[in-house]
Amino acid sequence: MVYQREKQRLTASEILQAMAEGQDVKLHRCSISGNLDVSRLLEKEEKFNIDKLNRRQEGEKAVITFSQQLSFTECEFEDSVLMSGPWAQPDSLAVVFKRDTSFNLSVIKGQCRFDGASFHGAAGFDGCKFERVASFRNVSFGSSAMFRTASFSGYTLLSGSVFSKDASFANTYFGKGGNFKDIVFKGRTNFSDVYSGSRSVPIYESVKFERGRYGDGEPFWRFIKQAAQDAGFYQLAGESFYNERCASLWKRFLGSDFDNLSFGKKLAKMAGGVRLLPEFVFGKMLFGYGERPVRVLIAAVVVILCCGLYYHSSGNILYQGESFELDWFDSIYFSTITFATLGLGDLYPAAHSAGRVVVMFESLSGASLVAMFIVSLAKRFSRG
Repeated sequence: MVYQREKQRLTASEILQAMAEGQDVKLHRCSISGNLDVSRLLEKEEKFNIDKLNRRQEGEKAVITFSQQLSFTECEFEDSVLMSGPWAQPDSLAVVFKRDTSFNLSVIKGQCRFDGASFHGAAGFDGCKFERVASFRNVSFGSSAMFRTASFSGYTLLSGSVFSKDASFANTYFGKGGNFKDIVFKGRTNFSDVYSGSRSVPIYESVKFERGRYGDGEPFWRFIKQAAQDAGFYQLAGESFYNERCASLWKRFLGSDFDNLSFGKKLAKMAGGVRLLPEFVFGKMLFGYGERPVRVLIAAVVVILCCGLYYHSSGNILYQGESFELDWFDSIYFSTITFATLGLGDLYPAAHSAGRVVVMFESLSGASLVAMFIVSLAKRFSRG
């Protein structure tokens, strides 16, 4: 059986009854009045016929399973869409959608809550307009989840959700920020051209991209960076920039289609990635893309100490033309002035000795590391 309507004005009660009877729901350009609140099906005073409703009790939690297809296309919900328990008891009800469920191009004027829901089929919210708070906390998306070109005018809650397959938020608008804490993205993820309309920074602690080695997190960190810059949180913007550049490096190294390549093409792809080795060593590990100045200082100390150890043990450093063994203080002194390219001339390596090679290496290292440190500080203090 199919409950199919087009360009009609319906009540939420009619739709809930059709859902309780197991009918496929296919609505196109309809207006729905009243709260589409699935918890109403469990309230005796509502007097719904729920003989065919698939429901069970797990402790204190009620679980309702819809095995039919639900499709709301270009519909207008005048009130709320509530597929979860109340705010005070969000774990009291869980809704399971066995087949594809879509609200594409619909407008939800009230609250929208799917907390604790499980989507076994595709979840489609492309082009949706959420005019108030939209909550998808602890949702399990077993198949693709599409939120492309959606508009979240209110606050958005996605914390604790798991996206097992492809997830796309391309060109999506977050009007009042969002909560992405503890989200797990297991499949392909697309946050390209996502933008924020407020000066609040989205919460993003413990976001996990299981395809991070393919660079899937790059557009997400770009979104967080832009939101942090607009809000004036420049340190957070810098951290997001670092994460974005790291993701970009992995994306250029392997690419999003690496798993689909043949064995030979995979080897060729990885061999071609050798060109990124300088960026990996110097840009990421040493320089931290300008966001890790402490790493540069540590590298400078390591170079000074290692070269000082060589000068102490080599015996080919001259003082006023005579060779003698430097003590630890003189070794570190000579290493420091060499690193800083001061060249005072009181100590110098013997001609045709390995000491001259070490001095050249240390001088070049000093000039490079000092430049990196200055650039890193200038970058951090000139933001905004």
